[in-house]
Amino acid sequence: MNDATLSRRTFIGAAVALGATSIRSGSARATTTSGRVAVLGGGMAGLTVAHELIERGFEVTVYERKALGGKARSIPTDLPTAGGRQPLPGEHGFRFFPGFYHNVPDTMRRIPFPGNRNGVWDNLVNAPSGFVSVAGENLVAPFGLTPELPSVLTPQNIVPTVLGGIRLGLQVPPLEVAEFGLHMMVFLTSCDERRYGQWEYVSWLDYIRAPGKSEAYRRFLSRALTRALVAAKEQVASARTIGNMADAFVATALLQGNDGAPDRVLDRPTNEAWIDPWVAHLDRLGVRFETGVTVESLQVNGGRIASAAARDSNGAIRRVDADWFVCAMPVERARRLWNREILELAPTLEQMNGLVTDWMNGIQYYLTTNTPITPGHQAFADSPWALSALNQAQFWPQRDLARDYGDGTVRDILSVDISDWNTPGILYGRPATDCTRDEIATEVWAQLKAGLYGDYQPLLRDETLHSWFLDPAIQWSAGTNTNDEPLLINTAGSWDLRPTARTDIPNLFLAGDYVRTNIDLASMEGANESGRTAANALLDAADSPADRARVFDLYRLPQFNPAKQIDRQRFASGLPHLLDTF
Repeated sequence: MNDATLSRRTFIGAAVALGATSIRSGSARATTTSGRVAVLGGGMAGLTVAHELIERGFEVTVYERKALGGKARSIPTDLPTAGGRQPLPGEHGFRFFPGFYHNVPDTMRRIPFPGNRNGVWDNLVNAPSGFVSVAGENLVAPFGLTPELPSVLTPQNIVPTVLGGIRLGLQVPPLEVAEFGLHMMVFLTSCDERRYGQWEYVSWLDYIRAPGKSEAYRRFLSRALTRALVAAKEQVASARTIGNMADAFVATALLQGNDGAPDRVLDRPTNEAWIDPWVAHLDRLGVRFETGVTVESLQVNGGRIASAAARDSNGAIRRVDADWFVCAMPVERARRLWNREILELAPTLEQMNGLVTDWMNGIQYYLTTNTPITPGHQAFADSPWALSALNQAQFWPQRDLARDYGDGTVRDILSVDISDWNTPGILYGRPATDCTRDEIATEVWAQLKAGLYGDYQPLLRDETLHSWFLDPAIQWSAGTNTNDEPLLINTAGSWDLRPTARTDIPNLFLAGDYVRTNIDLASMEGANESGRTAANALLDAADSPADRARVFDLYRLPQFNPAKQIDRQRFASGLPHLLDTF
């Protein structure tokens, strides 16, 4: 049997066979059952909660309305197949595993995978370079000080990249470049008290004093930087969030505090590399999964959650009973559950209504030639729809696309994320929200081609475009689009609105990337970390003797600690940062 066709049952059998390898969880398991847990949501956060609690002796059932894996899952397409091949893989958006992720990699090491010493973690591969299209320049640069550095900086790209970088640099006035550098140094040397007490309430646009600066400053250092790094809008994104990510990316590029290479992707479609083995492993451990089930309400009795009401795929309402409830839904769905009785018991949950979501969804282009733009992620900084992309076939050595998927003619997949759905495009003059699915596919393809220059221009040709697949969460109706899976945005001041994993209701816990976490970003890492903190909060409430799940902190460069200590004293005295002179 081709391993591309491994079934869930096969994975379970393989996991049993690998039992002797006993991939360590790093946590002691409880020896007795400690109660029934209903995990409401089977995305990254929900699967993490289930993993941590089933290892500690709880009886866990996961309820998921769509498909396990959430936004991280693969989505089988309905494009033509032939010769017994699998459907071409689609997805909500491409995967990205920066080196500063630690919670997700820890989970991956604990998921058995046939032939892998370190479980699913061994399915991560390095993406050594990045590509940026901006202001008529195509720049290729290494993503960190990796062993692949010589192969990335080739004679073919180093000269155009250096010259292009110089030309771009000359567009920003030198005094503005110096000012931006000072703003970055202010943040890197700011203590946590100032980051939370001051920079949290300032947008990135205002933090770097972009209003009134040159067009190049606003274009490159405000808009392009934020949208390339974290797909955020500079006018509303918290300066603390953007600064924290800049801090993390600097450290990971220097290989400081990393788990592996600075930029990694999976070596095959996400479900095959990660989600299916994970579900199979949890199934073997005893987790029960119920999909096609939408939790619609929670019932309160005696100051606790007594049960949940869920609608199955046939429309029938059923009762969900448990001792403990973990709401692992995304924020826009979780807050629909907070009825009057729940808000009377946990009034701070009402603050979640102030949290903001936006759209970041993907489209995949299936190509008949394998001509990757670069061995890594790509940012089209000038594209009106803030596009980023990844050529996937180059990272899938275990897969031959033409052999394993579709009709046998597809040889590469260009997976593209659309981060701006509200700016007019270049073909139809309308934002993506007001374009049909066909128009979105045509518009994105045109913006991608418009962002390639010189030797890169021939890489995307109309005659090589086989087909495309838009995230099915995007649905066209009555002249506009709806989005069933939006993304949380860390707006300025939103930290105050975000709940912790433990609520004022003693048997209700929260997991999801909107919950307060150390990484503080809507991401797989944030969701995984929140799942760990929810599991630990439940263990505390249950007075469990089991070891707590390990929660990893975001690495910070220690070189700045002395300056942070000085700033801590100044902030406590009500003084500005020593370098904040603008």
